[in-house]
Amino acid sequence: MKSQNISISSLCAGLAVPYRSTPPHAFPRRPKVPSWCSSSAWRAVMFMLLLTPVTTAESAGVKPQGASIPAGTKFYLRLETPVNSRTAKVHDTVTARFVRDVPTAGGAAIPMGAVAKGEIGKVVVGSTPKDRDQLLLQFTEVEIPGQKALKIKAHLGDVENARETVLANGTIQGVLLSEVPVSFLETAVARIGQSNPQMGETAQKMQQIALGKSDPSITYPKGTDLVLVLDEAIEVSGLSKLTVPDQLPAPDAESVSRLLADAPQRASGKDDSPGDPLNLVVIGNMEQIRRAFKEAGWTEAEKKTGQSIWETVRAVAANQGYEAAPVSQLYLYGRSEDLAFEKMLNTFLKRHHLRLWRSPAATSDGREIWLGASTHDTGLDVRPGVASHAIDPDLDDERAKVGGDLSATGLVAAVQLVTRPNPLTEGLTATGAPWKTDGRLLAIELKNP
Repeated sequence: MKSQNISISSLCAGLAVPYRSTPPHAFPRRPKVPSWCSSSAWRAVMFMLLLTPVTTAESAGVKPQGASIPAGTKFYLRLETPVNSRTAKVHDTVTARFVRDVPTAGGAAIPMGAVAKGEIGKVVVGSTPKDRDQLLLQFTEVEIPGQKALKIKAHLGDVENARETVLANGTIQGVLLSEVPVSFLETAVARIGQSNPQMGETAQKMQQIALGKSDPSITYPKGTDLVLVLDEAIEVSGLSKLTVPDQLPAPDAESVSRLLADAPQRASGKDDSPGDPLNLVVIGNMEQIRRAFKEAGWTEAEKKTGQSIWETVRAVAANQGYEAAPVSQLYLYGRSEDLAFEKMLNTFLKRHHLRLWRSPAATSDGREIWLGASTHDTGLDVRPGVASHAIDPDLDDERAKVGGDLSATGLVAAVQLVTRPNPLTEGLTATGAPWKTDGRLLAIELKNP
């Protein structure tokens, strides 16, 4: 911090009024100092002012730092306002919260927890079985703590794991009744009712109890994950700290590195067929892991039982989600997964899911280290001899999803992308679907209570 070192005399001299003219060939006269500048009261005031240092951001070595966020940047949001195409009205307020930092050099251009605000821009309710509901969410403002609200132009790019389709302009397009499998059974029951009303009524009640009723409305509860795409670049006036440090403590990073030096690259099927690549490391105990995923909105998968299989059938028939659906078993260290978690919305065909195995290694202070494999189911993969979930081939996107969701809980101490010797970067799943990755694993250290 610099202060100006100026004497009172020199300051008064600076206030001196020059003579209007100087006789030709005469020596220049000293400028006339105002008489009030010589008063004792004025000199006392000036003395106090001179004791106060003159400071600017530059003189203090601090430069206000902002950032430019380019068009095309994806914002990961979580809906705060439930929406439904059958009850929504144009201009209804909609809010969502950022669940990932928008990173830039030196910090976060928009921090996790910032709020996006907007409104319902369009609502269309299908009037016939051949008409689709439509819903448009328009976000126009971002509120960052301590800053002036940002005006944005953006469109909805995706509603994660939704059965609906998002059009290029951001409009959400609903499903038809005919696309919900249970609707075929409803049609058959209706025909029974035409010939035998009493039997038809009984059959309808039994069908709805067993499989539920088809509903083509666009219904998103609070907590639905959205992807917003920026249409025009914006400038932010200041940066925030990253919500979670992007480096593990050195001793923990060393423990992870030693584990990965000879750890398996992939999980495997029961017959030793190659399974999902490992792309996660988690530091913490089972209780901490369960708590973190629960807070992040993920559900622990149930084991395969008669009840869970029946619930799966119901979900497929009604084109609905089943958040605790069983996952197929994969093996590491000679055993199936110790934990499995998933996150879905309103269809069984799409889900985020992962498996975790406790490794034989631990950190220097005795904390457990887990290895995990995460993939994103995006639909059905039906080919000759194959009928399974199709996955998003970009495994790094799913890796980031897991890290972002857990970081948003406030239960993560640090995250770090780590490398391993001879990493795998591409391959095929057990059913022959391709995948790709940069080969790194995301290490997530959970906070100790």
